[in-house]
Amino acid sequence: MRGLVVALALRPGRVLPKASLIDWIWGERPPADAVNALQRLVSRLRKALPDGVIEGDAGGYRLLVEPDAVDAVRFERLVEEARGADGPRRVRLLREALGLWRGAAMQDVGLQGSDAFDAAAERLEGLRLSAVEDRADAEVVLGAGAELVTELTDLVAAHPLRERLAAALMRALVAAGRDTEALLVFQRTREALADALGVDPAPELSELHVALLRREPGRERNTNLRAELTGFIGRDADVAAVAELVAGHRLVTLTGPGGAGKTRLATETARTMLGGLPDGAWLVELAAVGADGDVAQAALAGLGLRDALLGEAPNAEPADRFVEAMRERAALLVLDNCEHVIEAAAVFAHRVLGECRRLRILATSREPLGIAGESLWPVEPLGLPAEGAVPGEIEDAPAVRLLRDRAGAVRKEPVGDARTMARVCRVLDGMPLAIELAAARLRTMSMEQLADRLDDRFRLLTGGSRTALPRHRTLRAMVDWSWELLTVPERAVLRRLSVFSGGASLDAAERVCAGDGVPPEQVLDLLTALTEKSLLIAEGGRGPRYRMLGTIKEYAALRLAEAGETDLARRAHLACFTELVETAEPRLRRAEQVEWLALLDADHDNIGAAMRGALAAGDAAAAMRLAAGAGWYWYLGGKKTEGMELITAAAGTPGEVADEVRATVYALVVLFVTSGRADERQAEEWIHEAYRFARRSGSRDPLLGLVVPLERMLREPDAFLPAWEPLLDSEDPWVRALARLHLGKMRIMLGHAGRDADAYLEKALAEFRALGERFGISFALTELADRIATRGEFAAACEYYEQAVAVVTEIGAIEDVIRMRARQAQLYWLLGDEDRAGAAIAEAERCADRVTWPDALAELAFAKAELARWGGDAAEARRQMDVATTVLGDNAQRAGIRAVRHDLMGYLAQDLTESREHRAAACRAAAEAGHAPLIAQILIGLADLALRSARHEQAARLLAASTRMRGLPDRCHPDLARIEQTARNRLGDAAFAEAAREGAETDWHRLAEVTLAS
Repeated sequence: MRGLVVALALRPGRVLPKASLIDWIWGERPPADAVNALQRLVSRLRKALPDGVIEGDAGGYRLLVEPDAVDAVRFERLVEEARGADGPRRVRLLREALGLWRGAAMQDVGLQGSDAFDAAAERLEGLRLSAVEDRADAEVVLGAGAELVTELTDLVAAHPLRERLAAALMRALVAAGRDTEALLVFQRTREALADALGVDPAPELSELHVALLRREPGRERNTNLRAELTGFIGRDADVAAVAELVAGHRLVTLTGPGGAGKTRLATETARTMLGGLPDGAWLVELAAVGADGDVAQAALAGLGLRDALLGEAPNAEPADRFVEAMRERAALLVLDNCEHVIEAAAVFAHRVLGECRRLRILATSREPLGIAGESLWPVEPLGLPAEGAVPGEIEDAPAVRLLRDRAGAVRKEPVGDARTMARVCRVLDGMPLAIELAAARLRTMSMEQLADRLDDRFRLLTGGSRTALPRHRTLRAMVDWSWELLTVPERAVLRRLSVFSGGASLDAAERVCAGDGVPPEQVLDLLTALTEKSLLIAEGGRGPRYRMLGTIKEYAALRLAEAGETDLARRAHLACFTELVETAEPRLRRAEQVEWLALLDADHDNIGAAMRGALAAGDAAAAMRLAAGAGWYWYLGGKKTEGMELITAAAGTPGEVADEVRATVYALVVLFVTSGRADERQAEEWIHEAYRFARRSGSRDPLLGLVVPLERMLREPDAFLPAWEPLLDSEDPWVRALARLHLGKMRIMLGHAGRDADAYLEKALAEFRALGERFGISFALTELADRIATRGEFAAACEYYEQAVAVVTEIGAIEDVIRMRARQAQLYWLLGDEDRAGAAIAEAERCADRVTWPDALAELAFAKAELARWGGDAAEARRQMDVATTVLGDNAQRAGIRAVRHDLMGYLAQDLTESREHRAAACRAAAEAGHAPLIAQILIGLADLALRSARHEQAARLLAASTRMRGLPDRCHPDLARIEQTARNRLGDAAFAEAAREGAETDWHRLAEVTLAS
């Protein structure tokens, strides 16, 4: 039975034919009824194992377990994975694989005469020995040879004919300083091969023997790479890529800022390549070499080359001596920290690569060596978790893995939650040195305390290793090293760039960084130099942007303050981006708005930083001017929350401001305040002030002309249409189209019947399309969609919404997509297409995850509440109403919001008295808001109350009043059809028609009063 288990386990999940199992168990002497005997064995095995583990079919049987549950299968997987790994990871995998073994293969299974069983056992033993040889080779390469001598001696004694084991033992003995014993191992192996097989050792073993006899450098000790005390985390792919690059190019330079991990990446890469380098890999540390030091002499010292190996010219120049020694040697030279001796390192590399044809160089530097044939590999910070990542994804991020590993070395207790570790790693830009310095601080503080104190990172991160280079012991020293290597103009540009947020274009950098010894025409060359020195990152294609890592930016800001240039640089930055938004603003209402929005998006952080700087300085004129230019961008481009915050702050800053600028900012406040379900009354004071300053300034700005109809609507509540008609004669086609759109919308708000409103909206849509202006197009499309949905044309309305979503997505107005998709979901539900309704609401939810604009989030919650009510889920409907109320905050008390909330709660209330209270509150709020469509909606709710009170004639009257208020029956309100049908069935057509006639002729207030009094 054990033999059967083994046979099935070696191929988990796969069906083994009965014939194969019979051959495995009984070999050449199967029983006469072998098939039945096998079936009896299987039955016994099933009783011994959990139910369902053994599965059979007509052809055979299989064991249903995970492959890794079988030690032999897992062993093979780990060995195979190790073959594709390098360095410490390869050793770790092989150790794990070999650790699965307990004695000989399948030693407790006794199957006599089974050739198949014997072959499987022999195969596993062979794989085991090969894995031992692989592990020994890998550990010797990593510098652990001396520790393997005892183990390898026993293995060679047990397997005297395995030459790889003999070679591994020889190298281990050399590493332990026991060269003579290594030569004796070769002698014994040669004799064993001759006696047993009559052959000589293979060429590889013979070459190793010859190298030992000659005592060639790189043979008995083919590297000076030190064994590391810590694991190398998050760079496996980089190691493989750099190794491939070195194999294909004779000069490779790893570039990157200080602390990025260039040295460790270089040494780990070199370590993995040792097996293919006959003359080894050698680290040449240049950090201690002075600016005028000799790189060649440092290389000679790094290789430990003695005069006896340098031919006949021991007194020659160091470069000549190096070339003479390495002319024919196949080795890898790691030139570490070249930046401060860049010229000398370049000259040395150029010469030795030209004269030592088998030599390769892997250099590390904060800038390229700059010679022909050089291949560059930028060493970037460790990968950070994506925004919104879940804890498991956060912990898999390389930067977080490094922090957790290093923190675990200094703390026994858990180091902190995943999100806090992600915050630390993001603040530190994923820079390995900064993370290691931060981890060292965890000896005396928690992860949360560390995260909270990183705003002063240069003071905090000072506890580096005592054995590290001085510049790697503190974060400040690391950046100081790079700063000291800069020219005076390079320092000026770097510190002035610190005022930028999110990077700088070339034009902006020239505007802000030039001056006081830096001519504008030199800024490009200085940016290029700083990029090559790994202090800037150049991103983008035809128009690159230059940005700094957070640590460099903070350091540069400190240097800017030391130079006394902070205020000057910030004023230049403010002027630059004020000019940008003012140039873009009129173009945001034309077809080119997509291109200009993309341009402004690239500098979104800079615009915000400039505004916050002006606000912090109390500079009202500058803040208001920037707000006037950027307001439409914030509104149009899906940044309403930020725009509202900044524009309101600018408007509240005391100080002298030009009337036209102040009027424009006040008008923009009106735009933001009246967005969503609000109206002109919520912005009454702002409208009055915008109108007053616009009149006083005498400005002909077409946007300020939009304040005039709003002012008139407040002063003359009956003049909604005449207020907008004068704008049809505006010189600006965008203003004319917007006026036409509002004339259509006002007709809807006033409850006009017929298709006049549609005609205005359709013509406005055509005009906006002619202009190519996406905001106006989407505005007109959504108004048309709502209008035709009211008539019951749900499919056509959904198509309008689809078009609107497409155009606002082009300009990034994600906040607007939320309402459109939420409304689509309701219409698809009314069409009976629950799948598309679910898809639409799911997309709205995805958009909502990316915005913070309260009105947009509230629209989604209102839509979900209605859908839940229509679907019979009262608890979810109430929960969504609570969500809407919460996100709106104080704005939840606006009349329109109160009316909608109480209307829905009236449907949900089981108790008739409670429902009546909600209906009464909804009526009061709708009357206060004064909008015909809202009143029409509330009257349908009152009709529902009348129906529940068995007052069917009153329900019919209220439905008719609702239709009169809106101008047409609201077919997208599912309760209307239900109430109408129920009332008509009870009353009959004639009585229903008479009640409806009475309702259409009665004031709605009177109808509401009678209904609520019952």
